Amino acid sequence: MAAGCMVVISGPSGSGKSSICRRLIQDPRVVFSVSATTRAPRAGEVDGVDYHFLSKERFREHIEKGEFIEHAEVHGNLYGTLRQPMDDAIAAGKVYLLEIDVQGALQLRELGIEAEYIFVAPPNHETLRERLVGRGTDAPEVIERRLKKALDEMEESHRYDHVVVNANLEAAIGEVLRIAGLDAPQEV
Repeated sequence: MAAGCMVVISGPSGSGKSSICRRLIQDPRVVFSVSATTRAPRAGEVDGVDYHFLSKERFREHIEKGEFIEHAEVHGNLYGTLRQPMDDAIAAGKVYLLEIDVQGALQLRELGIEAEYIFVAPPNHETLRERLVGRGTDAPEVIERRLKKALDEMEESHRYDHVVVNANLEAAIGEVLRIAGLDAPQEV
């Protein structure tokens, strides 16, 4: 892999996919995909860094012009991945990293978008439960809902090119770096 490619990472909440992506984007050869959305920015979010915040009208213009590689409506807001930043990164020989939910990843795959599709999985259900509880951010009913969704998402893991089991974060990061072709030293 490596130069001029796209890597798509998804997996259930608590699998460690965001931690893996945070490590990958420290490499200057990696460009992280910033999604577009019509939802209002939350406190501290920066346009162009956290999301591209667009009006519904502007978002729909992008849809009509075919400027998204994928888009969906979630809880009344529109979310999508713009094609131009991906094309620019790949043309520059970079790895374009897209962290996306399972539904979005499978949509990309069905559209024939070329990428290395990586599913990050927890080692087991109990570890996932411990991670979600350990965050201390969700009520018990939310954790149960996330666990149920995780089981559904894991049923789709066979549709990915690679399944990385995150029992140890450093080992999982190493495996993703290898798959993305980023395990070799950077050329100077």
